[in-house]
Amino acid sequence: MDVRIQQSVVANLSARPQPIEAGPFVIGLDPGTANPGINYATPQPGAPITSADVTALVKAFREAGRKPRLEYVTSCAPSLEALLVVAGFAVEARHDYLVCSPGALTMPPLPEGFELQEPVTEFQLAALISAQNEAFGGEPVASEADVARVQRLQSNGGIAVMAVTGSGACAGGGLAVPPNNGVSEVAGIAVCEQYRRRGLAGTVTAGITGRLFAAGAEVAWLEASSEDSWRVYERVGYRPTGKRLYIALD
Repeated sequence: MDVRIQQSVVANLSARPQPIEAGPFVIGLDPGTANPGINYATPQPGAPITSADVTALVKAFREAGRKPRLEYVTSCAPSLEALLVVAGFAVEARHDYLVCSPGALTMPPLPEGFELQEPVTEFQLAALISAQNEAFGGEPVASEADVARVQRLQSNGGIAVMAVTGSGACAGGGLAVPPNNGVSEVAGIAVCEQYRRRGLAGTVTAGITGRLFAAGAEVAWLEASSEDSWRVYERVGYRPTGKRLYIALD
């Protein structure tokens, strides 16, 4: 499973507007944002990697005007972390990733007073992105580039879901990247603070995952950044499967 997940990361970054192949690495570049959570690299699973490859990777990032940063499944490049640390990289986070299959998915009841929708209009997409940004501690705004990014994701087979109140406000939502070889990452699950503790995060996660499986995906995966999110994901059928590393160079 580790290799399938890492291959899906490679495919996702290769679908960025300006991907770069740098030796055994793929860098996913998006000229619409400098966000290092969008512009990062990952290794091809199982590819041999040398210190010279790391040097070339850093150079490619610098030439593109982006912060050198990687996310990857650790078992698929076991010697890479040591090479990166020698080159000056610092670990940002270590996460478990969890996977779900169609037979394991549990659909929780929709909390009263809310509806799940797939945003279609630019207004709806901006509302979803603004809610995600607010939930993650940022400003509740969405740029034209942000909206275009989610539109591109949807047009390529990805999924966006928003939880909407009876008055039409967006309470939160999430995304799934276009599946590759039957595998898709679910990401950006977010609920604004005033709507938390009602079961919305689980409902949104299950709603996105169910739509993926209905469209033919075989495996959905995501990361848990806290014990609370871990419990939410396990309740709808996700199970811990492997380890991922976030690492960057200032």
